[in-house]
Amino acid sequence: MSRPPRDGWDREVTLVTQIAAAASLFSFLYYFRHADLLLYGDAVAHINIARRVLDSRTPGPLQLGTVWLPLPHVLMIPFLLSDAAWRTGVAGCIPSMCAYVFGTAGIFRLVRGWSGERDETPGATRIAAWLAAAIYAANPNLLYLQTTAMTEVLYSALFIWSVVYGSEFCQAAARFEQEQAGSTLRKCGWCLAGACLTRYDGWFLAGGMSLAVSWVIFSSPQNRAALGRSLARFLGLAAAVPLLWLGYNTLVYRNPLEFLSGPYSARAIEQKTALFGSSPHPGWHDLGVSFSYFLRAAQNNMAEGGFEKVWLGVLLAGTIVVVLFRRRRWPLLLLGIPLPFYVLSVAYGSIPIFLPEWWPFSYYNVRFGTELIPGFAVLAAVAIAYGLDCARPSWMKAAIVVGCLALVAASYGEVWKAQPICYREAWSNSRGRIALEKELAQTLVKLPANSDLLMYLGDHVGALQDAGIPLRRVINEGNHRPWKKPTDPEGLWERALANPAHYADYVIAIDQDPVAEKVERRDLVSLVVIHTQGQAPATIYWTHRPGHE
Repeated sequence: MSRPPRDGWDREVTLVTQIAAAASLFSFLYYFRHADLLLYGDAVAHINIARRVLDSRTPGPLQLGTVWLPLPHVLMIPFLLSDAAWRTGVAGCIPSMCAYVFGTAGIFRLVRGWSGERDETPGATRIAAWLAAAIYAANPNLLYLQTTAMTEVLYSALFIWSVVYGSEFCQAAARFEQEQAGSTLRKCGWCLAGACLTRYDGWFLAGGMSLAVSWVIFSSPQNRAALGRSLARFLGLAAAVPLLWLGYNTLVYRNPLEFLSGPYSARAIEQKTALFGSSPHPGWHDLGVSFSYFLRAAQNNMAEGGFEKVWLGVLLAGTIVVVLFRRRRWPLLLLGIPLPFYVLSVAYGSIPIFLPEWWPFSYYNVRFGTELIPGFAVLAAVAIAYGLDCARPSWMKAAIVVGCLALVAASYGEVWKAQPICYREAWSNSRGRIALEKELAQTLVKLPANSDLLMYLGDHVGALQDAGIPLRRVINEGNHRPWKKPTDPEGLWERALANPAHYADYVIAIDQDPVAEKVERRDLVSLVVIHTQGQAPATIYWTHRPGHE
């Protein structure tokens, strides 16, 4: 059997892409029909951050903020030119759907890329590549997440392609094909830059990849001489985004670590919502517990109904095969980078994970476990390919393939039966928020169409999205100069809070939000108070704005 091409988009990869696109579209239509695209509060926030770049009292790139990295929002902006795509959430899911398709193609190419290597049977590797793509593409949690504006699927695609090109670089360097190695290394660097612009996980990935690439080049005098400049460019790309982001935070917020320590950071949220006194969440300053929670979240994203342990065994089997029998495939182990990143993040980075079966028996950040799905898929494929190579009778080879398909069907079938855990997380955490936003939206649409509003958008911007009220009609916390600290008395937001009747016709205050705590209530008339179960009440005030009676 001929060795598949290492570059280009051949028919087989095209077929994988087409199948993934069909699965993506089918899943989108299902969740769109059931109005499930905007269950995640973060998905609503991502869409409206991107929308504010175009639709705001103070439009522009500073509306992208600092806590979340900008690439996902930038990719949404062209689709947010459509009000319908904004209100339904379709604008936010288009980048995720494209990323899911390309991520599936990347999984296939990553596994198949080793076909024809020494001690590798091309037929076994190709079968394993198809199985790996199926494991990844058919995962119910990915199929749901790719219909949302969440960032995990986009990051996974960039992560996968970083490893694809990193793996191809290692193969070319081992054959002393320096031109090919340099080309793939540049592509790897650009994928890493994209990952670093998408999630902070990418920064950790960039560090790991930089160490791996440097080791490959410096371990060979021949490659060291030929690839020195390529390495320098690669390291420059890997470092560029973190340095630029630190610079942006320094210039705009006067604090290079604003995203880490500012009022909207994960650390600030942890301090506000601490559950356990001196121990804010399970795994806080405990690497062992953090490891258990993240690994369990990853298993829950792969299977339900007791099949979780089977997938953990498959993951370990694939790792053992790489370490002991297929050492040239060591780049595939880079797919395990999310494990140390999230263990450290849970323990020391204010990133809690709550699981329904473990204390405190709820859902929070369970979706982070999806980042190990590429590792599950690829290392399962490695174990399958090794088994096919070792099996002699045809019936044994067939049994291995059928057994893998049966495991995928059974475990994913249990997931669909219970509902994907990412969907359950989104649904369980959205009930009260959506109820309040729907009632608030129904009231807001009754206000005059030319009226101006004062409202904090950090929690319930979905009400404006649901009502179709342009954000340029709303004075919000994004309408100020962030380099003015701790407050900006001359900023539009602060001036409107101090004198709402001069700037807005109506004030929307939700108990304990910045408007409720800081707005000057003198002369405000309470029109309606909206109560929903489990949510702080929302009050709409009339300001008696001069000239707008």
